[in-house]
Amino acid sequence: MTSIGATGHRFLSETGSIIRGIDTALNKIREAFPGPFELYTSLAEGADRLVTSRALLILQTRLVVPLPLPLASYLVDFSPDSQVELTTLLQQADEVVELPLRAKRASAYEAAGLYMLDHVDVLIAVWDGQAARGRGGTGQIVAEARQRGMPVAWVLSNIFEPGILESIPFDLEPSYVRYERFPKQYRTSPTSTHIKR
Repeated sequence: MTSIGATGHRFLSETGSIIRGIDTALNKIREAFPGPFELYTSLAEGADRLVTSRALLILQTRLVVPLPLPLASYLVDFSPDSQVELTTLLQQADEVVELPLRAKRASAYEAAGLYMLDHVDVLIAVWDGQAARGRGGTGQIVAEARQRGMPVAWVLSNIFEPGILESIPFDLEPSYVRYERFPKQYRTSPTSTHIKR
């Protein structure tokens, strides 16, 4: 079994392109790693839920949800429509993990991200390439995954923000995926991405 983690931004533009990138990453994971598959995600809005919906469809993955906060407290972070979506996805989960209470919300989100990394073999990151903006955010989780030497499928998002890319080839779309520490035949050539590290 291969365990997949999902991290990414909550607010995304060009979601159609990002979904194509997620699909590409999931199919590459299916080629590169043995099944069956399970997905660890906290089901936050945006990237978490996009990866979840596609992984359930493409990989028929088990779903494990580490909640950063007690459910009633977690729901407060979302709009009424988003709360309904979260509740529906939780009903599809094979396992829901209630993590120990933390004094601060940021610490709780960080703990959920680190718990996820502790339990997965490969990470899908829907990420703009920017450094961490706060505790528990996408940048921190990707940095930690890299430090641990984990395989990462990076779905490039929000690529038009300044400072992310030095140059963008005309054929590089928002659905572009970079593979780090995947088996050799699946890795992305670093000279083709023009991405600042």
